[in-house]
Amino acid sequence: MNRRTHIYVLNPNSSQAVTDGLDRAVQPLRLADGPVITCLRLPEGPPGVQSQTDIDALVPHLRAQALSLRDQAAAYVVACFSDPGLYTLREAVDVPVLGIAETGVLTALGMGQRFGVLSILSASIPRHLRYFGAMGVTDRLAADLAIDMGVAELVDQGKTLQRLTQVGRRLRDEHGADVVVLGCAGMAGQREALEQALGIAVVEPTQATVAAALGRCLLGW
Repeated sequence: MNRRTHIYVLNPNSSQAVTDGLDRAVQPLRLADGPVITCLRLPEGPPGVQSQTDIDALVPHLRAQALSLRDQAAAYVVACFSDPGLYTLREAVDVPVLGIAETGVLTALGMGQRFGVLSILSASIPRHLRYFGAMGVTDRLAADLAIDMGVAELVDQGKTLQRLTQVGRRLRDEHGADVVVLGCAGMAGQREALEQALGIAVVEPTQATVAAALGRCLLGW
């Protein structure tokens, strides 16, 4: 029997609150006869991944975590919108490794013509733009706008939804986005309410990425 029965959703920060939010977000993807979907935080990670320095420091710890789980891992999901360590993990293991930024954006491209991104901080945007450039998708990017809230602040669900709605309307009305991608794993619980507020599709990237990982596991890709 194949022992590789788990999809591990790796939150590369140390926040249990963010990890619990991811766990709730992926609940609809848990199948009775499918892989076990397990969400884990990174104890050695920062409270929130908010800079390139954060990313550079956490990658060795994330790699070690992934390797410690490889006997049961059918796939890994890197649950941070900077996709930290994505290529390091792909080099280290022999199962699919998917990042929520890459897969979230690719999902959005199949749902609309121009995608917008809701980031946490303005400082995140240049990092995202470098990544989108490497992906070759900048021609389809409407805009990447910040809600100006740090990861720790996202636990205030009401305030977070208010800011997402305000900035999401700018993406829709001023920049022509017809689909929006949530640009932080800490926003995982906001998709349905934000879709209702904006009237356009909203991609929660961890859900999108776990769905893709699940498909790859079931199809043997």
